[in-house]
Amino acid sequence: MTLTASTRALSSDDFELINHLPENPLTFVRGGDGLVGFGQALKLVARGENRIQDLADKWREVSASAKIENPLNIAGTGLVAFGSFAFSANSEAESVLIVPEILLGKRDGRLWLTEIKNFEDESNTSGRLIDRDEETSESSFWNAQQVYRQSAVELSDGEFKAEDFKAGVANAVERIGRGDLKKVVIARDQVGRAGADFDIRSVLQKLAHRFEGCWVYSVDGTFGASPELLVRVAHGQVSARVLAGTAGRGTDPGVDRAIAAALAASAKNLEEHSYAVDSLVNSLSPFCSQIDADPTPFSLALPNVWHLASDVHGVLKSSSNALDLAAALHPTAAVAGTPTDVAQLVLEEIEGFDRGRYAGPVGWIGADGDGEWAIALRGGQLKKLHDGAVEIRAYAGCGIVGESDPEAELAETKLKLSPVRVALR
Repeated sequence: MTLTASTRALSSDDFELINHLPENPLTFVRGGDGLVGFGQALKLVARGENRIQDLADKWREVSASAKIENPLNIAGTGLVAFGSFAFSANSEAESVLIVPEILLGKRDGRLWLTEIKNFEDESNTSGRLIDRDEETSESSFWNAQQVYRQSAVELSDGEFKAEDFKAGVANAVERIGRGDLKKVVIARDQVGRAGADFDIRSVLQKLAHRFEGCWVYSVDGTFGASPELLVRVAHGQVSARVLAGTAGRGTDPGVDRAIAAALAASAKNLEEHSYAVDSLVNSLSPFCSQIDADPTPFSLALPNVWHLASDVHGVLKSSSNALDLAAALHPTAAVAGTPTDVAQLVLEEIEGFDRGRYAGPVGWIGADGDGEWAIALRGGQLKKLHDGAVEIRAYAGCGIVGESDPEAELAETKLKLSPVRVALR
């Protein structure tokens, strides 16, 4: 198998990536910048305990044999794969890396196109490599894609119902009180049904317009708008953003400021946040010659919630790629708990359902090893049903510590589910 990738610059005047999504798009966009993939030149699949590292190693092999023509020194140019990973090693969900046939990218006002050909895949339909004399405006992908506005989809309790969730929180608080662990993240699911003509593009567009500061993602049926960057690697620099601690926004500006101040002073939320930061720094340390984390968290405003946030920066000291770091970091205390190994066992016992790719890494990696991986939050998973309809399963979770209250945590999940619920209307 040999992949060939050819990249060229395009004119970027008034070009909005989110308006150029194909059906079943590969998407990783934030604030207008990012990547959109068309088609599938290659799909790599893994399962089990070493799923992330296995695909990191496979990607090295694919990249080493690829023929790449890339005159642009921009992150996301050249050969790129989109990926989405199962949260748990025990999940039935596949973890995937998908190389598109056509890639559109935009960053800092610069726009490019990459065409990728798999010369051993007869199903690849991308045709010849890019004709440099071809007018960009003649390419079908250049035109804004028509999006079908489907009927509203309502979500209701899934496998882990609201009352069961509250009982699970109480169970977790009891275990924390006994000293079994310090923190555990408990999630619940909601499910809805859409017709066969369901178009995920309208959902992604709504999320992108409302949550410009989030990473809007769509990979192999996994979609959402994540506020949390697991890790970014760019030219030897490593960065990440930790979110832990949440409060709903206020409708009055004065009340809203007071909520943000109260969140920043909350002992319960500061404790939860410190576990997440410490977990990430400890996991990054073997890969970095230097790590700097915000000494105190700041309040990050999203349209519907406040989060406590901390930025972490490091200098890569090895030949590791972005997926190697994602493998080392996942799962963080922000989505599993502390100690992480104990928390994983507890959350799986309490939840009793398969999270699939919820809270797993989602993003992209380039042939040079650079990439961006968010945590698959504020989203869900699509599943095609036998009758042609589409099942949509959304997820939300909360960090549980000793002071957690079941009713308050349930209310927090409702806030976190609201981005998907609103986008489906």
